[in-house]
Amino acid sequence: MPSQRRATSMTLDAALLDEARALGVNLSRAAEEGLLIAVKAERKRRWAEDNAEFIRDYNEWIAENGIPNSDIRITAL
Repeated sequence: MPSQRRATSMTLDAALLDEARALGVNLSRAAEEGLLIAVKAERKRRWAEDNAEFIRDYNEWIAENGIPNSDIRITAL
């Protein structure tokens, strides 16, 4: 099912906008792709922030106890 589209307005750097138009860049698609990249990066940052304590504790545990079952791990296929 295709996603719904919604109109919006933006303020952009004039020179960049002029060049993009001159080059035939699809402004809506380019903005959507850039926004998707920014959203993914922010989700990743927030996940790392939300889980930082667990990750730190886990890494400390590994440093103190070693990797669980390391004696039976397959290191090469």
